[in-house]
Amino acid sequence: MAESIRNPLEWGWDQIRHGAHAIEALSESANRPHEEVTAPPHVRSIEIGDFREIFQRAWSDFGAYRTDVFFLVVVYPIIGIVMARMAFGYDMLPLLFPMASGFALIGPFAGLSLYEMSRRRELGEEVSWRNAFGVLDSPAIGSVLLLGLVLCAVFVCWMATAWALYTTIMGPETPLNMTQFIDSVFRTQQGWALIVVGCGVGFLYACLALAVSVVSFPLLLDRDVGLGMAIQTSFRAVAQNPLPMAAWGIIVAALLVLGSLPFFAGLIVVMPVLGHATWHLYRRVVRPRL
Repeated sequence: MAESIRNPLEWGWDQIRHGAHAIEALSESANRPHEEVTAPPHVRSIEIGDFREIFQRAWSDFGAYRTDVFFLVVVYPIIGIVMARMAFGYDMLPLLFPMASGFALIGPFAGLSLYEMSRRRELGEEVSWRNAFGVLDSPAIGSVLLLGLVLCAVFVCWMATAWALYTTIMGPETPLNMTQFIDSVFRTQQGWALIVVGCGVGFLYACLALAVSVVSFPLLLDRDVGLGMAIQTSFRAVAQNPLPMAAWGIIVAALLVLGSLPFFAGLIVVMPVLGHATWHLYRRVVRPRL
């Protein structure tokens, strides 16, 4: 049966109701005295070669619901442009690259609606941008929001660290324009030191975010598990598959940086493909319930 077209007030009221449910669930999750004792999910070993099928499935999901996905992810390049404008307007050019690469830290949280679309397609349920917001009615939404706040905190810490590194190595003065910034970074010894140290420290932040979230968000949406078990399962997935997970992190970071060019427009394609791919990575790593 075709969906009736609702007016903006009805749709807006539904989103307010979903938001209220999410806040209530967040409170319940924060005050939850203990998690139900359940068997931890079984983690499987994977190979880098498995990524080919994972991205094929992701591209299939993207192609099947391209219009709905575009509606969901168009906000990402807008956010990127706003952040870039802030960097230019507030003399924070040195934070432009950390902002772009930092999408990898919060990407798992930003992809919630995409995981839900892949999950629904897998179950043969109706899929559209409207019911993708059904993730807000998930019993695990409190844990999901708490984990999202953790990743946001990691992102803020990364930005603060990147600024501290720049001022320590390059000095407190900020470049007047992009040309001066590029010259100071790529044509001075201090600039190359900043690149090496910055990439090294950024790698550590990326490892932390990857270990915490690589399968935890999809697991929370898919099963009735607590936040602690979801994070523990994510760490076990990384520990059991160190090389494939390292390769996954590099692929994600590279695609997000490429998607940020030009003017973050590429994120309209990169974000949904990575979101769907994260769901299928979870399906490959965590054995389904019997």
